[in-house]
Amino acid sequence: MNPITTAPPPTLFTPTPDNWKLAIMIGLIVAVLAMILLPPAVSFWSVGAMAAMVAASFVVNAYRRYYYGGLLVAPAIAVLVVMNIFPLLWSLGLSFFAYQSNQQTIRFVGLANYIKVLADELKAPENWANLTNTAMFVVLTVTTQMIMGFLLALMFAKQFPLRKYLLILVLTPMMLSVVAAGVFFSYYYDPTFGLLSYFIRIFSGQQFILMDNKAGAVAGIVFADAWMWSPFVMLLVLAGLVSVPKYLYEAAAIDRVSGWRQFWSITFPYIRGLLMLALLFRTIEAFKMADLVILLTKGGNGTMTISYHLIRIANEQNKTSEGAAISYVMLFIVIVLTNLYLYIANRRTVEPAHE
Repeated sequence: MNPITTAPPPTLFTPTPDNWKLAIMIGLIVAVLAMILLPPAVSFWSVGAMAAMVAASFVVNAYRRYYYGGLLVAPAIAVLVVMNIFPLLWSLGLSFFAYQSNQQTIRFVGLANYIKVLADELKAPENWANLTNTAMFVVLTVTTQMIMGFLLALMFAKQFPLRKYLLILVLTPMMLSVVAAGVFFSYYYDPTFGLLSYFIRIFSGQQFILMDNKAGAVAGIVFADAWMWSPFVMLLVLAGLVSVPKYLYEAAAIDRVSGWRQFWSITFPYIRGLLMLALLFRTIEAFKMADLVILLTKGGNGTMTISYHLIRIANEQNKTSEGAAISYVMLFIVIVLTNLYLYIANRRTVEPAHE
């Protein structure tokens, strides 16, 4: 039986259907020139045609070299490209143009949108103020959720009467939509018939308006977000707590180890990775906070976040290109935070190994 032979790989400039390297190079050049020189309607289909050409060259290359595994996952990759990667790249290209969704004109401006977004505080006070507010919400909400989630996990790690039913009750907020939670807390904070105002009026005799100042508005948003997502942190930490072997605690009790020492030497190593994972997830989500701000304050009293500002810029003011630039600045910040987390996590993993 003759072994299957494969053809030698084509050189970079060999014009063959399976030369995916040449297809990528031609596709990038044509796509960039089309976005710069051609009208939007024409450039859109030109970029799409180049993407289809590159995909076809990959398929032909896989078929000729018997990479049937790659062909089997090709439909899933195609869906991923069409639904995720292509819109991401298209919006990236759009951030280098001056374009508004309510107009038909478009022109190439290079880095002007990014310069406008990242200008100094005198030229772009809103962007920097909104980034500051976002950082404030990230710190306050994530800290509150980590503390509350950790305490809840410690409580539910032990067996007590009605534990199962109380756990379902605690997990309920996480199952609600953000809109439902926002509407609930808007009524809860209402100064006329809200429960909070009613309770305080019993002692003060006056109507209480929580959202009347920045401190109260921030506290209301932080509490609502923590009420929804502290159970998520609790679930992750609880998974680590229930995995700790019981014999470790029994051995520590025999040696008369203090409760704090047991926690630091036995419990914490099992939940440290899950705590870091919860910290990463909640930091990324808190950085994108906009829905609760829209529902509770509409950005008033100094609660405007960068995500809500992006929504207003792109949707309400139709500044599509500027909104795309802001979104990629946000993406860059999230990537930096994620890599910082991975660096810290890997460093904590490597250090004990060397010890």
